[in-house]
Amino acid sequence: MKYILVISILGFLFSTTGKGYAEPDDQSKVSILQDSAMIHAQRSYNNICASCHREDMSWFAKRKWKYGGTQNDIYTSAKTGYPDFGMPSFKNTFSDKELRDIAKLIHTKLELNIGENGIKDLDTKRISTEKLNLRLDTLITGLDVPWGMVFLPDKDMLITEREGKMIRFRNGKKIAEIKGLPEIISVGQGGLLDIRLHPDYKKNGWIYFAYTSSSNKNQLWSPALMRARIENNTLIDKQLLFKAMPEYKAAFNVGCRITFDRKGHLFLSVGDRGIVENVQNLSNDCGKIHRFNDDGTIPADNPFIHQVGANKSIWSYGHRNPQGLFYNTETGIFWESEHGPKGGDELNIIQPGKNYGWPVITFGINYDGTIITRDTAKVGMEQPITYWVPSIAPCGMTFIKGGKYKGWEGNVLVGSLRFKYLVRCEINGNKVVHKEILLPNIGRLRNVELGPDGFIYIAVESPGIIFRLVPVL
Repeated sequence: MKYILVISILGFLFSTTGKGYAEPDDQSKVSILQDSAMIHAQRSYNNICASCHREDMSWFAKRKWKYGGTQNDIYTSAKTGYPDFGMPSFKNTFSDKELRDIAKLIHTKLELNIGENGIKDLDTKRISTEKLNLRLDTLITGLDVPWGMVFLPDKDMLITEREGKMIRFRNGKKIAEIKGLPEIISVGQGGLLDIRLHPDYKKNGWIYFAYTSSSNKNQLWSPALMRARIENNTLIDKQLLFKAMPEYKAAFNVGCRITFDRKGHLFLSVGDRGIVENVQNLSNDCGKIHRFNDDGTIPADNPFIHQVGANKSIWSYGHRNPQGLFYNTETGIFWESEHGPKGGDELNIIQPGKNYGWPVITFGINYDGTIITRDTAKVGMEQPITYWVPSIAPCGMTFIKGGKYKGWEGNVLVGSLRFKYLVRCEINGNKVVHKEILLPNIGRLRNVELGPDGFIYIAVESPGIIFRLVPVL
């Protein structure tokens, strides 16, 4: 009788899964999450991991696993880390058992489809805010990670996809994929990034775009800036204006936002690439905002033009990962937002030659919870206009002008990747006096632009959607 029972059990296990064990059903997985070890793992995840991978685990739910998505793969990633992709090792932060429990927690939740991205809980027809009622129109769907968007004089839109596509849309419909792009290295946070039209585009036809480029076969790459014209939906007259040096393998903190001032100078942000010792060094391009003439030459009044050993294109330095740039041509104020580490995201007003402190001063800490520095201020280093703790992961920003958004004039809008919302920063005398969270759960907000029609356009990723925000009575 005992032998019959054992054989029956073994037969059930193998026939159920083919792997020698029974796959737990959804109810069993829910029970696993209620275990005391999983509750402890959830606390650890919230305290350390969520700053990058989101509380709802949406970063895992839609991602393409580079190093495998099994429970053991997740454990290995957390234990060993992948520094070139911004993933530190947590072997000194958690015990081996705690790491395995965190991996089990993540894997179990993903099997239960916890962590979906979207706007299911957002009423897009009537959105109430402190000063306005709004409607959210869906213009374009079917994208993955839209990064930059510009509006052509004929009202077509050009949208860059991080994977290396530039797409032309008319009335929300794809009409062409732009051909003739340079070789683009789409790895980690790199790829085809921001795009801008020349302020006098109607006369000269120049478009400018940032992307990650490689000049060797050693898997080293760097942010680059190119300008070109479009003819028959193909890039022509391509000119490489700048390539940030040195090249690295590191695939994160690339920056790559573009803006123009009222005199036609072009600004490009370059992140620290994870090599923090380079940021305070003026002889390299990392952790800097650069300023050029529209043809890529260096303006004669750049702040370090006469400093021996300094790169002449540098406009400001001490930046970690600037992914929001906006030059207000009406006031001459240059706004920037950047990612801190775990906490310490910043909104800054950029001035020539100034040092914005990273990594000497910061309001953030390392992702593994260790201290970077205890200093948040130091003589000779600029303070942010405002900062965020915990991190919101700011990406994309714009400045509200025109008459469509009554009560919002002069406000700064900043997108949040981490919390999937838009932040309205009320400005008074170049100070943030109030913040309002808008569009909760809209999705990982990658960019926000004020279109030439005066409406706000929003790009979210995974799935990639372009929205238009419209005031309603």
